[in-house]
Amino acid sequence: MNRLYKNLVTLALTIISLNASAQDKGSVSDLIKEGVQLNDQGKYTEAIAKYDEALKLEPENAQANYEMAFTLVQSGKGNDGIPYIDKAIEKSNSPQLKAACYDMLGSIYDNAHQPQKAIEAYKSGIQINPQYQRLYYNLGLTYFRNKQFAEAEANAIEAIKLDPKHASSLRMYALVTFHQNKRANALMGFCSFLLLNPQSPQAAEAFGNIQHILQGGVLKDVNGKNTILLSPKGDKENESMNLAISMSVLTGQNKKLTGMELLEYELKSIFTIAGELSEKKTDKGFYDKFFVDYFYNLAKSDNMAAFARLVSLSANKEANSKWMNEHEEQVKALDGWLANRPREF
Repeated sequence: MNRLYKNLVTLALTIISLNASAQDKGSVSDLIKEGVQLNDQGKYTEAIAKYDEALKLEPENAQANYEMAFTLVQSGKGNDGIPYIDKAIEKSNSPQLKAACYDMLGSIYDNAHQPQKAIEAYKSGIQINPQYQRLYYNLGLTYFRNKQFAEAEANAIEAIKLDPKHASSLRMYALVTFHQNKRANALMGFCSFLLLNPQSPQAAEAFGNIQHILQGGVLKDVNGKNTILLSPKGDKENESMNLAISMSVLTGQNKKLTGMELLEYELKSIFTIAGELSEKKTDKGFYDKFFVDYFYNLAKSDNMAAFARLVSLSANKEANSKWMNEHEEQVKALDGWLANRPREF
């Protein structure tokens, strides 16, 4: 009888222990959820307190460690978040969460002006999850800030492949190719960005860069120095396209074209020349397939007038909006063309 009683007590204690453990796990999940909600409201101190409670119950919880690090970064305490990121990486079995951890770690190092550590973190994330688009984008940004423009271009391309409609990656591609004096690449990159964000805060800057490209201008650094590299020796295609841009502008001016008519002519001419050069290639790369083929087909359509108005919308919104209202059918035709023309790479 005593033995049976002892066994029943042991069983009861085991059940209580299991229930308590389940409640704790539920509590951890609830605390993380509450912390995320507080973080989204900008209440970082309160969010950190919730994650702290969760980690007291379950110190090895990867999600709790990740969220703690994320909120610390959001609150301007990125370095304090590093131990939590390390713990989340160690304890997580999720490639997605690990990639997000390395992405956050890279951002912390980049903001701390430690580019090599940032680069190493992003590359580690890519090894674990090669489909995590933001790792390529942020790695490209770090290379860009470090003036490693060719490396930045390569990662911008990978980011675009994973998300062809990621406007920021298109803008980065345009900027880093502009800095390498690849003017046609940059022109098409800025045009691609403006197709997605014609009225965004960065639209005016993007169209201003298009004007610089067409006018033969250069990017300047904070000290007013030229930041564009000379074209690589032997890059005949790039040299030919830079010359073609200058000739297209000159020809348009000789035709006495101005304003939108001049812009339409310049863009159509440049896209056509690039397309004709690309057609002669037997081995096309990303630039040819994603940018040149796309804009060459656009140049051969009847949509260039509406396109010129769209990409320049931020520069003269009133006049361009008026034109678009008066030419509704042309605008619809461009919208239809864009919707039904996939981009290849």
